[in-house]
Amino acid sequence: FFVYQIIFVIFVIDKGIIMKTPNNRIKEVLNEKGIKQTWLAEQLGKSFAMVNAYVGNHRQPSLDMIAQIADILQVEPIDLIVFVDKKVKN
Repeated sequence: FFVYQIIFVIFVIDKGIIMKTPNNRIKEVLNEKGIKQTWLAEQLGKSFAMVNAYVGNHRQPSLDMIAQIADILQVEPIDLIVFVDKKVKN
């Protein structure tokens, strides 16, 4: 497995701070491949509730878990990660 370091990038924009934070694309990849969360949970040996939390971006999986999910879904780990803007200060 490839381990990717997630780097938090901070930008100063109009006296506010925007931080790039990682989210995952597990839901999108599952939909693209026509795979259900229950199947992924079984493959990972995790509860449906845990996988549902990952899929809904309520909880972020570890990088090791991202690598396992990527292996199961036959994609690259980086394909499961997206960076979104989050305003953290005015």
